[in-house]
Amino acid sequence: MIRYFKVFLFLFLLGLSGCSIHVTLSGASIDENLKTFSVQYFNNRAAIINPLLSQKLTELMKERVMSESRLVLVNGVGDVDFSGEITGYTIRPMAIKEDAVSAQSRLTITLKVRYKNKVDPKKNWESTFSAYQDYASERNISEVEGELTSLIIDQLTENIFNRAFSDW
Repeated sequence: MIRYFKVFLFLFLLGLSGCSIHVTLSGASIDENLKTFSVQYFNNRAAIINPLLSQKLTELMKERVMSESRLVLVNGVGDVDFSGEITGYTIRPMAIKEDAVSAQSRLTITLKVRYKNKVDPKKNWESTFSAYQDYASERNISEVEGELTSLIIDQLTENIFNRAFSDW
């Protein structure tokens, strides 16, 4: 009986060795014909300019796609191409206390993104993405800006990736 089990197990494992399974934790569904991607520099066209924002956003978008897909980054234009611009960078008071002073402020970043798929142009899109973080108004924006923009960029790149590759 054990001999048959060993033979069955051997044949089962041998059969599995010819299979390939592609699993991603991101839930991405990427067409097999797509091999490369590119991310163009996101110019900052917002009324308020954070001088580091364009570079951080562009680089984090590249990192997100590289780490969560099998696509290879190329210079120029890949099979899928991300481009766009930063259209909004706003700081607004949110929660007003009794003395008409703001208790919380909100930093919001808005992007216009274009996604082009050379393999399947029907999947091309252009969309606006926005994300925000709140912070205590007694803190100066310069104290928290770096941390807040990192959190916001992370959320934006996740949303863009999901829109592009997860049928979101």
